[in-house]
Parts: sequence; C-alpha cells; structure tokens
Amino acid sequence: MTTTTEAPVRRGKAPAGQRVAEWTDSRLGLYKLAKSNLRKIFPDHWSFMLGEICLYSFTILILTGVYLTLFFHPSMSEVVYHGPYVPLQGVRMSEAYASTMHISFEVRGGLLIRQIHHWAALIFVAAMIVHMMRVFFTGGFRKPREINWLFGWTLLFLGMFTGFTGYSLPDDLLSGTGIRFAEGAVLATPIVGTYISMFLFGGEFPGHDLVPRFYSVHILLLPGLMAGLLVAHLILVFYHKHTQFPGAGKTEKNVVGMPLLPVYTAKAGGFFFLVFGLIAALAAVATINPIWTMGPYRPDQVSTGAQPDWYMGFSEGLIRVMPGWEIRGFGHTLALGVFVPLMIFPLVLAAIAVYPFIESWVTGDKREHHLLDRPRNRPVRTGFGVAWLTMYFVLLIGGGNDLWATHFHLSINVITWFVRIGFFTLPVASFYVTKRICLGLQLRDREKVLHGRETGIIKRLPHGEFIEVHEPLSQEQRHILTAHVQPTPLEIGPEVDENGVERKANPVEKLRAKLSRGFYGESSQIPKPTVEEYEEITSGHGHH
Repeated sequence: MTTTTEAPVRRGKAPAGQRVAEWTDSRLGLYKLAKSNLRKIFPDHWSFMLGEICLYSFTILILTGVYLTLFFHPSMSEVVYHGPYVPLQGVRMSEAYASTMHISFEVRGGLLIRQIHHWAALIFVAAMIVHMMRVFFTGGFRKPREINWLFGWTLLFLGMFTGFTGYSLPDDLLSGTGIRFAEGAVLATPIVGTYISMFLFGGEFPGHDLVPRFYSVHILLLPGLMAGLLVAHLILVFYHKHTQFPGAGKTEKNVVGMPLLPVYTAKAGGFFFLVFGLIAALAAVATINPIWTMGPYRPDQVSTGAQPDWYMGFSEGLIRVMPGWEIRGFGHTLALGVFVPLMIFPLVLAAIAVYPFIESWVTGDKREHHLLDRPRNRPVRTGFGVAWLTMYFVLLIGGGNDLWATHFHLSINVITWFVRIGFFTLPVASFYVTKRICLGLQLRDREKVLHGRETGIIKRLPHGEFIEVHEPLSQEQRHILTAHVQPTPLEIGPEVDENGVERKANPVEKLRAKLSRGFYGESSQIPKPTVEEYEEITSGHGHH
C-alpha cells in the first residue's frame, strides 16, 4: 500500500523587519506600551520648556563627562609638570591637576569639552531652580504631585553637591580653597566634627584620598541617583498627565495640546540641539574655571577673590556674615559662627521640600489639581516664593562681599551689615509688597471682567458727559480671569456648644484656622465678580 502526502501550502514570507518586530513584541509587549504612551498629549506653553532644559543639560553633562573620564587621573600623588603651559613648568602638583592641564592644552577639543561640561552644570542647576519656581508659583506641586515635587527637590539638592564635587576634582587653588571652607564647616559640628573630617579626607586635611573619593562620588554615586530620580520624575509626569494653564476647553479632566509622537518629539529634538548649541557657544566664547591662572592647590595659600559656583553662594553668604561667636563648655568649643549657618542652610531647603504638605494641611485642600494657578490669584504663596528668592539673593551678595566691595568701591563692613539686616527684613518686606501687587492685579482683573478693557477712546454723550469707551472681553478671556476657585478659610466652629458650655478648641486647630485665614481670608483675595454683577452692568446700568 502506498500513501501520498501533499506538499504544505506555501505562504508569502513577512518582511524581515516585521518578523523582528513581532518576535520582540511577543516577548516584551512593546506595541501596547507604545500605543498607549506615544500618542500621549502634552500641553504647549513656553514655561514648560524649563524642565526640558534641565533634561537636556543633564544629558550634555553625561556625554561630556564620559569623554573627560577617559583622560582624567583621580590621584593626589605628586608629579612635576613638564607640559606646554610654560608658567607652570617645573612646578610640583597632583596628578589630578596635571591631567586636567593635559586635557586643557594637549587633548584635541579637551578644553572645549571641559568648558561645555562646566557651563552645562551651571545651566542645569539654574534651570532646576527656575523650573521649581515655576511649579511653586503656579501650584503645580499640589495633589497628586507632592512626591514628584520631592523628586525634583532631591534632584536640585543632589545637583548642587554633584557640582561641588565636580569643580573640586582638578585640585587647583580655587577648588582647594572651597574644600577648605567645607572642612571648616564640618569641623564646626559638635563632638563628631573631627571624626567626620578624618573619615572624609582619610586623615589630616587635605589627605591623599580626597580626589579619588570625590571622583567616585561624582561620576558614579550622584549621577546614578540623579538618573534614577529623573526617570521616576518623568514616569510620574506621564502617569499623572501634564498640568496646564486655564483656557478654552481646558478642565481638570483633560489635556489640550500636541501628541508626543510625532509633533512634540520633533520639537523636543530641535530644542535639544538648540540648548546644546547655546551651551557650546557659551563655552567657546566665555572662559570658565581657568585653573592654569590659579595654579595647583597648596594648603598654605588662598586664592584672592575665591568664590564658589553661584548655587553654593547661599551657604557661603550665611557663614561670611555670621558673627564669629563661640560657646565654651565641658571641654568643647561650639563655633556658632559656622554651626548656626550650617543649621540654617538645610532648614531652609527642608522648608521648601515640605511646603506642599504644609499648604495642604493649612488650607484643607485634598482635591486633585491638574489646572495651574495664576500666581496673582494666590498672593500668600507667591509672597512666600518671592521672599525666599529675596533671601537667596541677599545671601548671594554676602557670599561675594569682597567682590562687591572691590568692584563698586564699597566698605566690606557696610555690605556685611546690609546682608545681616537684610536677611531678616527684606524677605518680610518683599512678602508684603508682592502680596499687595497680587491683590492689585486681582482687582484689575475684576474690573476688566465687569467693565472691559480700556481703549483710550473718549466719547461725548448727548447730554454732554464725557466717558471712556471700554472694549468688552471675549468669552475666552473672561473664562481665564474667572476660572480659578476661591476657597474659604477653615473654621473651628462656635466657641460654645448648643448648651452654652464653652467649647475647648484644640490649639493645633486654632493655629490651623488662623493660618487658613491668612491664606484665604478677606485680606488675601479679591472676590471674583459674580454672574449677577456682570449681568447687571452689561444690561446697561452703568456700562458704557
């Protein structure tokens, strides 16, 4: 008996790319992930680009940092310099400084990459501060984004110390002076300061392990933490959806804007190269950190006009203007001139970190917020932000009091006392001035909604009266000016119960109610125009 078998039906093969995509998708599930996220909508506003500048400058830092690690030697072993920079030939220096000189003068493009790296670091921290201020002033930190605010704050904190460890690596006279400053702050810590200093430096300052340890922290630990936080930050932005300013068709439940792919991606790609080009141009024309003019670090020398990078000027100013007070007791000396600023610095940073939770507790606001506030509509919050910026810039003046004195021919004692007094008075004054400005802007918005925009056209009525013609606002403009919610202050209830018995209020509740009145009381917001007021005026009674 014989059997026959039919040949299998041959079907046309799928293209190779499709087969690879199907094979990958069947194991990783990328299609569903891409389908749900690559068309995600992002709103369009110029201030949202501040976060992108942070991301792009961090990317530039990683790219240039990898290049620099190929030539840098993180060692404090002494060598004699025989490189092309004649003024330092024959000078003893650390290998770290010598390798930085080699990068600057002998590696092709090395100096430009160093300059790009340093400029990118400055712009990275500056962009983070401005970005956080945008989020703060517009209320972008409110529920459900409190954790993302903490991620951003931690990124700023780590970025500041990553910058500090970075500019300390060349072991030049300026960075060594900065490390000496930091060592003095560490030694001011009661009881354990000496032990911490010995642990950090591997012995007496400057020791032999400082640069290798800072190098490991600078290229591995801190960038790794920051990269992880950055990814988590972006994941939460995707998960919570991006915030948006009030406008036509915008609600708490939708996002009006452009899809991530292809529109937003194309714009973001172009913006990355724009940021990269601007940083490269700055690096090419504006020299920063010219270590060859300062020479290698020596513990017995201090460079004239030594200043840290601007983002550390806050801490420097605190210590420079603090009186040199000391307390002696039980065989120990507490250097208040260093210890008090050392405590104020983290307290101010911690207050910024926990502010979203404080505002939520004070105001009792537990709602989700996806629409941003206009800063004028939250005068107290805006006042706090301006007060913090005022404090920062006052202390920045204190951190460079010697340069202010020499460049503007002023007394350094006058500058120091200005900073000491201004630290307490100027933030308070700026808070009240900012609050009054916000209330004035609210009042102007109210007048615009009710009476329209002033045109400057004067009209004479038949009975001889002269009036100014007002142009009514469009419906969209009125919506933007009136879309915000005006919460009412929290109340602790009647002082006596229904039986006339005095009610004992919790002191914490009293404090909360008082703070809530400060945020949302009559003195902190101008009532929005009601529908009845608008209809009465537009019906012809008093409206021209």
